[in-house]
Amino acid sequence: MQTRITELFGIEHPIIQGGMHMVGYAEMAAAVSNAGGLGIITGLTQGTPDNLFREIARCRQMTDKPFGVNLTFLPAVTPPDYPGFVDAIIRSGIKIVETAGNNPAKWLPLLKEHGIKVIHKCTSVRHSLKAESIGCDAVSVDGFECGGHPGEDDVPNFILLPRAAEELKIPFVASGGVANGKQLVAALAMGADGINMGTRFIATVEAPVHPNVKKALVNASELDTRLIMRPLRNTERVLTNAGVERLLEKERTLGAKITFDDVAPEVAGVYPRIIKDGDMDAGGWSCGMVAGLIHDVPTVQELIDRIMSEADEIIRRRLDRFLRARPTPVAASA
Repeated sequence: MQTRITELFGIEHPIIQGGMHMVGYAEMAAAVSNAGGLGIITGLTQGTPDNLFREIARCRQMTDKPFGVNLTFLPAVTPPDYPGFVDAIIRSGIKIVETAGNNPAKWLPLLKEHGIKVIHKCTSVRHSLKAESIGCDAVSVDGFECGGHPGEDDVPNFILLPRAAEELKIPFVASGGVANGKQLVAALAMGADGINMGTRFIATVEAPVHPNVKKALVNASELDTRLIMRPLRNTERVLTNAGVERLLEKERTLGAKITFDDVAPEVAGVYPRIIKDGDMDAGGWSCGMVAGLIHDVPTVQELIDRIMSEADEIIRRRLDRFLRARPTPVAASA
């Protein structure tokens, strides 16, 4: 299957593994790239530019296929060493970067100077158009279904994707709520050039997370996510658990008076406790509504092969059948 995304990134299948905190390590990215998709190392997860440099080198020992690095630009009193992370990316010879969070315009000239293609994550058409205008090569359009931060517009992909297709000239991929070949075909039909999956890739053999996390995803339904931190306009979709319910009760009780300090016990420092230690009630961790479509823990190769096989079957047989089933026009009587 060839799309503008496969051509842009030099990959076999139009499937991207988005950046995920404490999941996007070398083994995850290499598994996706080896299976024909585009694996992504999560830059800030590595902690320091030197660690990122070493993680990229480790990934190169696992795959000779294209892979990229996610760099999320976040507001912070003490921001990460972004110049150092960008330098590590450049020195490592990485040619694909997924940016997220704040506008990446400040870093684009330097990345472009070194022949790096940039795909920016957006949760709205207006942000996608902005990314296009500043020179991003592609965008990942994240619908309201997505895990993590869905923005504040609450527009699902069934509307967001065809709207993006109406406006954008650069290629884009569908992100949020994607797990199978049916959705790949649907995304292509709505104008996307591929898909970006996060949550679905966590429930794979190679994902470097605690088995409890994978088990929780398999057991969850599409009704088991919650939106937290909406009063702070920092909305995040997470899998429900005891910690999340405590946080939501604080939001209900404190209302407009709530501050980040109030919810910090259920948010700050939670990822290591969940992802590494398997404490599934620790608090909020990003998870999409796609959990309802996760029923097993395959290898990454099995998952991608399944998606592509299902997509091919739908395109060649199911959709073609509708075309061939058109009734023969009845001739008008004299």
